[in-house]
Amino acid sequence: MTDRELVHQVLHDNRQQAFAAIVGRYSGMVFSKALGIVKREDAAKDIAQQTFLKAYERLAYWRGEELGPWLVSIAMHTALNELERARRAQRHALAANQPPPDYDAERETMLQRMEQAIDALPEQDQTIIQLHYFQQRKTDEIARVVGLSQSNVLVRLHRIRERLKKMLTT
Repeated sequence: MTDRELVHQVLHDNRQQAFAAIVGRYSGMVFSKALGIVKREDAAKDIAQQTFLKAYERLAYWRGEELGPWLVSIAMHTALNELERARRAQRHALAANQPPPDYDAERETMLQRMEQAIDALPEQDQTIIQLHYFQQRKTDEIARVVGLSQSNVLVRLHRIRERLKKMLTT
C-alpha cells in the first residue's frame, strides 16, 4: 500500500491501523535521524514518539509521494529544538552560578588538570587553544590572528591535542 493510500485511510476512513503501518514503515528511519543528532538513545526514542504525534496532528497538510522525507524533517527539527532547549537549560544553570547536573568532584579535578596542562603549553599554542575552544573562532580567523596558514593551524591543533592527552594521562 502506498503512503498516499495509507494517509487517505487515516484521514478519511479513520483507520488507525493505517497510521500504525506508517509508524512501522518509518520508525527506524525517524529514530536513526534523531539518534544521529542527539546522540542519546533515550532522547532519540522520545523524539521519534514526538515526531509521529506531530505528524499525526499535521497529516492533513502533507503533500507529497513519500512520507519518509517529511517525517525525517519533523524529526530533525524536533531533535534540534531539543538540543537547543538543553543548551538553554545548561546556560541558565551556569548563569545562576549552579553546577550543571552532571557535576562531580572528579570532573572538577580533571578540568583543573586540563587548565594546568594548557598553562604549560608555549604561548602561541595557548593562544590557538583559547581562540579555538574558548572563543569558538574558526581556523581561518585563528590563522590570521597568529600569522599561520589555515592548514598549519589545523596541524597545530592536532598536535596540541595529542600533547595535552599525553600530559593528562601521565
